[in-house]
Amino acid sequence: MTAALEPQREPQSSNRPLWRMAWRRFQQRSLQYLLCLLGVALGVAMLVSIDLANGSAQTAFELSTDAIAGRATHQIESIAPAGIDESVYLQIRQQAGLTKTAPIVDGYVLAPDLGNQPLRLVGVDLFSEPPFRNYFASENQTVGLAGLQTFLTEPNTIVLSTDVARRYQVDLGDTLTLDLAGRLVPVRLVGKVQPESTTTQRALSSLIFTDIATAQEILQRSGHLSHIDLIAESEEDLDAIATLLPEDAKLETAAAQKNAVRQMTAAFRLNLTALSLLALVVGMFLIYNTVTFSVVQRRPLFGVLRCLGTTPRQLFTLIMGETAILGILGSVLGLGLGIVLARSIVGLITQTINDFYFVVSVQQVAIPPVLLVKGMLIGISSALLAALVPAIEAMRTSPQTILQRSSLENKVQKLLPWLFLSWVVITVIGIGLLRLKAGLVVAFAGLFAIVLGSALLTPPVTAALMKLVQPLTQSLGVLGRLAPRDIVRSLSRTSVAIAALMVAVSVIVGVSIMVGSFRVTVVQWLDQTLQADIYVTPPSTTANRVLGQLDPAVVAEMKRWPGLEDVVTYNDTDATVTAFTYGDQTLEIERSIKLISAEGDVSHGQRPYSWRQDSIDPWPALNRGEGVIVSEALLLKANLSDPPTSITIDSPQGPQTFPVLAVFYDYSSDQGTVILDNDPFIQIWGDEGIASMGLFTAPDIDLDTVVEDLRERYQGRTDVVVQSTRSLRDGSLEIFDRTFAITQALRLLAVIVAFIGVLSALMSLQLERTREIGILRATGMTPQQLWWMTLLETGLMGNVAGFLAMPLGYVLAWILIYVINVRSFGWTLQMQLNPSYFWQAWLVAIVAALLAGIYPAWRLSRVTVASAIREE
Repeated sequence: MTAALEPQREPQSSNRPLWRMAWRRFQQRSLQYLLCLLGVALGVAMLVSIDLANGSAQTAFELSTDAIAGRATHQIESIAPAGIDESVYLQIRQQAGLTKTAPIVDGYVLAPDLGNQPLRLVGVDLFSEPPFRNYFASENQTVGLAGLQTFLTEPNTIVLSTDVARRYQVDLGDTLTLDLAGRLVPVRLVGKVQPESTTTQRALSSLIFTDIATAQEILQRSGHLSHIDLIAESEEDLDAIATLLPEDAKLETAAAQKNAVRQMTAAFRLNLTALSLLALVVGMFLIYNTVTFSVVQRRPLFGVLRCLGTTPRQLFTLIMGETAILGILGSVLGLGLGIVLARSIVGLITQTINDFYFVVSVQQVAIPPVLLVKGMLIGISSALLAALVPAIEAMRTSPQTILQRSSLENKVQKLLPWLFLSWVVITVIGIGLLRLKAGLVVAFAGLFAIVLGSALLTPPVTAALMKLVQPLTQSLGVLGRLAPRDIVRSLSRTSVAIAALMVAVSVIVGVSIMVGSFRVTVVQWLDQTLQADIYVTPPSTTANRVLGQLDPAVVAEMKRWPGLEDVVTYNDTDATVTAFTYGDQTLEIERSIKLISAEGDVSHGQRPYSWRQDSIDPWPALNRGEGVIVSEALLLKANLSDPPTSITIDSPQGPQTFPVLAVFYDYSSDQGTVILDNDPFIQIWGDEGIASMGLFTAPDIDLDTVVEDLRERYQGRTDVVVQSTRSLRDGSLEIFDRTFAITQALRLLAVIVAFIGVLSALMSLQLERTREIGILRATGMTPQQLWWMTLLETGLMGNVAGFLAMPLGYVLAWILIYVINVRSFGWTLQMQLNPSYFWQAWLVAIVAALLAGIYPAWRLSRVTVASAIREE
């Protein structure tokens, strides 16, 4: 009796029928959801591919460095170009009593028999290796006792990893050729190593091991070491070592070099990542489109469900759950596409890193799980974020309002003034972020704020433009009056599609202006700087980095060559700036630079300067050893706006301070360049080598004849390359174009994502307007007129997107050139506006919109009038 008197609990409604309904809808509208899926996938794919390609190049270098460093805790490195005197190694072992030390001699070579790519030649002392590296332990190598004896006693013998030997089908006893800046050295393979660790196997794929004496001979470093590895077990060990080091050597932790490499390429990687994020932003518009259309199309159904007892939370859960599933599936597909794309672009990224930063050999794309998880999280979270607004809208709307089809559009019309105000506020925030000198991430935040604000401005501008256009389209008859009204009447859907296309096309405009301005600036700079008639260098190990020097006999002969009016020579080395001085104030800083030793000005006074002391030609003072000329990138990367009075550079003879004579524009390096006269360079750094020469012919001498004579004289020599100014200039521009090939690919993919967004929007509009189309057909509209009306609508949407993309593209270009580029690379560019950038982008917007309208128009033309009118 008691149980019977207890109140009955109200059963909770189950979500299962809602999910069954969602599954049936997916089956009915599968193409619409597949387009959304593809949009998420492309956005994630671009982000993941850039991360994987960047990470693979970085990881390859770090693995190579770690493979050489082994278990070393510290390294002794030299400031002098020649390296560390090997007597320092003996002093550390004997006087400091530190036995866990290992000498290393390494350098980059080309191996034509091993893929003709840069590989790292590493000279080791087998007797010092066990505490650091176990590659030559008996369980990891197939050298054998006879092979070890050969490796130690015979010159020009090498050891490779088993994987490399298998890949290029070389075996023990085979003779290979190493190319060192055109100097060919035959070597013989006497052993293979096969580490157990997969990571170590990858690291060894870019290394060639040889005995340290052989490495010194091949790399021409007799009596010198590249660095010395240490395992220091106490501070006392480090203190004892420090007292024995000469002025041209420094003690660093093994992690310091890896960190320096990361910092070197940080701006390059961040720029590519930001461009890939733009595509993901366009994909978010697509997701918002799809989810909003899905909600709007089911508004009557949601109203009925609400009347039957479905709670707002259940509707919210349903919409967000559908989006989460799409986000997961799209992200998984994006990961697969990203891996495929990464394999395609890793070569381009690696080549750019080789051109500008350091030499790296990437054998395969590394796929760390962390990057895949990151791609999944970003894809899912961006999908959920894009779906949040329509989900909240569906949850908060009352059943009565839901059943009113026009309620959402009425709200959008009321929101137009607020959207305009939001554009003003967000744009002001973006401008404020851009004005802050707080780093590259803040600058990109400002750029994305500008893009977001422009997207919010799209609905009110679209509504205003359609009112202006309507009098013009009335001449086309009824169709001309219907098309603009339909766009405004469905503004919640059409404006988002227009915004997605606008952002993608604005990226085309902005990046085109930036790349075009960059190219014109570089062309002008090359024309001003490369004034010599002929250039002589050793062959480059990479596209634009010379890792060798000319034969002194060749240099001496060139200086006496008949018909030459002047000869200038250059050498370079890596150095570190430690301080900038402004009058009595000193700013301490540590920044890696390229130090150039110059004997004469290759530009013949035409080099462009951003600042010159007393506004005079600085080269006479430079030739007298009265100071240095520094690149603009060095100052801008150090966040300095004014040229310093002097700079301090680490040298083999201790810190050296030089007055700054001028600041010149330079686009060959973003790390910073300092030009010093040849005499003080030889005196302080002790390097008399010549890396390149510029030859000026006399006015009455035929240039082509001199070039032919020089090439004939050095025919057969692989260590001398004679180039005309034109060929050197063309080679530099080829490097430039290859560097921006990735940018062009990212730009194209962003447009593809936007195209999918417009197609999704038009398909959803067509589905939503089925009953309306049926009535129009019943009142006499022909299928051909339906075609024209649909294409007219899409054409108007494309025109609006192109119209809005042009000013936004210009703003993006301005930000990229004068903010992002300066903070990333320290290069000042001159903006070049070409009308073709704008009309081509406008044409892309119109064509993309029209192509996206073909399938919906075809579907509309095949609608059955009776079934369409019955549609509810």
